[in-house]
Amino acid sequence: MFMNLDLDKGGRAAIERMIDAYGCGTKTALAELLGISKGTLSNRYLRDTFPADYVIQCALETGASLNWLATGEGAMFDTLQTDLIKVAKRKIINGKVYEASYIMLDKAFIPNNLIDPFLLEDDEQLYLIESSYSELNEGEWLVSINKKYSLRRINLLPKNKIVVSNKDSSFECETGDIETIGYVKSIYKNIR
Repeated sequence: MFMNLDLDKGGRAAIERMIDAYGCGTKTALAELLGISKGTLSNRYLRDTFPADYVIQCALETGASLNWLATGEGAMFDTLQTDLIKVAKRKIINGKVYEASYIMLDKAFIPNNLIDPFLLEDDEQLYLIESSYSELNEGEWLVSINKKYSLRRINLLPKNKIVVSNKDSSFECETGDIETIGYVKSIYKNIR
């Protein structure tokens, strides 16, 4: 089957379908998820210009059917997607963590028994972080130090002390002196 899409129209309907696929509710929220200005999205909506680039991005990030996003035909999600998991994506910007969107991951490429995972983008790498844990272990963690978030290596010491380090510095403190958000399960490098 060969489709002939007219890229000069159909933008409004495609944008509404992307809002449904992301589950974000508004065009403003969609613009934020896509990483574009509200004006850019409004321009496409008002001119009814088909947003092919954003439709592809939405399909990749949400797992929604490209056919459904582009044409409105078929189901929003392929029923054969049982091998995929939708994981929230966040970014560290100036020591703060921001919601960025969602990414569909193949279960074959992620560790088993994740309870509350999310992806964190930092320095062109994606870190798969498990935020549900029962105890502090050695390894790489997302931590908050004085309300600034960063990825740090934690090594355990006797008497409830730890060494917290990154490539630039390290310090020793008690376990309660920093807040641990989640531990790194996997790293996906060179994502750009």
